[in-house]
Amino acid sequence: VQLQASGGGLVQPGGSLRLSCVASGDISSINGLGWYRQAPGKQRRMVAHMPNRGDKIYGDFVRGRFTISRDNAKNTVYLEMSSLGPEDSAVYFCNALTYVRAFWGLGTLVTVSS
Repeated sequence: VQLQASGGGLVQPGGSLRLSCVASGDISSINGLGWYRQAPGKQRRMVAHMPNRGDKIYGDFVRGRFTISRDNAKNTVYLEMSSLGPEDSAVYFCNALTYVRAFWGLGTLVTVSS
């Protein structure tokens, strides 16, 4: 499975951003798609996860500001982010889970600053 994330950039505090991640390869092996983020000097944390079946899962820090969605016809997972603050600045990684292992994209940088 290969993952290509895009949509990061510079956004002002309080602004919004949409990240996209296109999956390719053995799509049928994917059980779920999600997003993680990692800020400098900090551990990678789950932002949101959307399994093929079941409820979406969000990190506690999301607090209703982000929404994960999928377009299975396009093999794409999205992360809509709003009310962004400087604490949301990080590299955002797309993640795909299969029964065997997890796959990671290269990440897209989100910087929230005025």
